[in-house]
Amino acid sequence: MLGAGLWLVVVRIPAMRAITLTQRIAPQLRAVDLRSRLLADAPGNVTPFGPLERIIRPLLADAVAWSHRFNPAAATLACRLAQAGRAQTAADFRAQQLLWAAGDLAASTLVMVFLAASGSVDVPFAVVIVLGCAVLGFVGRDYVLSADIRRREARMLAEFPSLAELMALAVSAGESTTGALERICRTATGELAGEFALVLAATRAGKPLVEALQEFSHRTRLAPLARFVDGITVAVQRGTPLADVLRAQAQDVRDLAKRELMESAGKKEIAMMVPLVFGVLPLTVLFAVYPGIALINLGF
Repeated sequence: MLGAGLWLVVVRIPAMRAITLTQRIAPQLRAVDLRSRLLADAPGNVTPFGPLERIIRPLLADAVAWSHRFNPAAATLACRLAQAGRAQTAADFRAQQLLWAAGDLAASTLVMVFLAASGSVDVPFAVVIVLGCAVLGFVGRDYVLSADIRRREARMLAEFPSLAELMALAVSAGESTTGALERICRTATGELAGEFALVLAATRAGKPLVEALQEFSHRTRLAPLARFVDGITVAVQRGTPLADVLRAQAQDVRDLAKRELMESAGKKEIAMMVPLVFGVLPLTVLFAVYPGIALINLGF
């Protein structure tokens, strides 16, 4: 314990820490930012453990930075966070994964200590359970992110036909593509309307509409929305009628939803055979046969 404490003191002194780019250029920017760092607002707490979180936050940030050195999938994780509609960075998500793993590790350790003290489990089995809970906590945060992505994509596909027809109606009335997007952002709410608001904000910042739509397609990674962006791009570049294209795409998405519903109904029908054969049918046979058996027993 003494050696670990001395090692932590040595590696935590400012001379031993890596200097970031922000710290290197900060002395040259003092003429721009004249505020004292003592008067700067402290970062907000994510957990209810205020002082403890401020103590552990540098260690957690270093652990996340160390894990990124051996993780080549940071760009993929950033794309998944964008698909889920989250504004957090990949480092923040990794920090949440570490917190989930640490929480499961602490909870499982506490439970295993009580069980080992009572003699219910042995030590090797308890160690395996504790390590497994920590791994499950780390992987479980990733599973929750995947579930959020699936739910958000389902909501966006459900909202797409109505918004596409609304946009087609606005274009048919004489509005431009940007004006139709602005009308959708004013009147509609939801996940897809929020993505259209990001596209509109990018165009107002000076980015071309086609480029903003391509970024929207890359961010969502949905085939119907990719076709929607391709249709708008072709219509804008070649001057083809946009309203008919939007209506056709809205109908395609509705047909896709009907096909998925029929496939889901077919799968549910097969799944319903299991309780029907092993649950309802034996009870039906029992109710049909039992009165005859009872009468035979009474006759004897």
